[in-house]
Amino acid sequence: MKKKYLICGAGGFIGGHVTKELLSLGHEITCVDIKPLDLWFQCHNDSKNVSLDLKLLNNCEKITLGQDYVINMACNMGGIGFIEWNKAECMISVLINTHLLMACAKNKVKKYFFSSSACAYNKDLQQKGFIDGLKESDAYPANPEDGYGWEKLFSERMCRHFFEDFGIDTKVARYHNIFGPQGTYDGGREKSPAALCRKIALAKINRTNDIEVWGDGNQTRSYLFIEDCVEATLKFFDSKFQGPINIGSEEQVSINQMIEIIENIANYKVNKIYNTDMPVGVKGRSSNNQKIIEELNWKPNYTLTQGLEKTYHWIEDMIKNKKNNSSLFTMS
Repeated sequence: MKKKYLICGAGGFIGGHVTKELLSLGHEITCVDIKPLDLWFQCHNDSKNVSLDLKLLNNCEKITLGQDYVINMACNMGGIGFIEWNKAECMISVLINTHLLMACAKNKVKKYFFSSSACAYNKDLQQKGFIDGLKESDAYPANPEDGYGWEKLFSERMCRHFFEDFGIDTKVARYHNIFGPQGTYDGGREKSPAALCRKIALAKINRTNDIEVWGDGNQTRSYLFIEDCVEATLKFFDSKFQGPINIGSEEQVSINQMIEIIENIANYKVNKIYNTDMPVGVKGRSSNNQKIIEELNWKPNYTLTQGLEKTYHWIEDMIKNKKNNSSLFTMS
């Protein structure tokens, strides 16, 4: 059945891919992002596209009017460097979720999705490499990453209480390091898969060998390819379960191991120069997928290597064609 969706943060990485999938299913989509349209990663002709600041309550009330569903992907975020060096900016994103929820209650929106993060998990459980996967209950007692993690955890609680007090069917997903093509790969906001793909691609193109690696390369993470993320997100959104729920992979690797995978994809070996003065975040983080398997019968389709193959070749092509994140505007 055709529904009216509002995608907030639609000019971003995950938002652009979710929009594309919902359009293919025949829904009526309104897309909103604070960035000018020419800076959106994907901009679709079949959707209504609006540049708007959702930190303002009045804007939220106007854009949610008449919508059936709201999917909130909007926040100020990036890789570990950005969130470590911009804690206040990350915290201010709490206004987006708060004002969207208030607007949804006023305008009788039926269902609301909030994109939370694995950064909401207790840091005390992530102090070594190759940890056990983090279960949804591991967010409490609360000790999330400062700034960005606290904003996500607080906003999760807002969603819970707006369900309790106003009856909005709120869905909360904790994303674990989503990566893939048509996203940020330079400029300071990119995450480690895209950053390493870019560094190795540049080394190959320029016939150099050294690449900078933040930390000692032994920090571990699990990563989820964007197509799996979109599938899990929409399956969760259509379910009766509210969350929080992990959307991630249980395939945990170190940064050094991921570099080896990308080297094999690129067919090019590099020399790692470790910079231990740069931010690296927690030492180990991975998703426990037991709940999403039980509730949604969902597992990732892509291995890390399969996802990195698609991501590396896209980034290499962008670099060879002298494109960057300010010229990713695509129409479809």
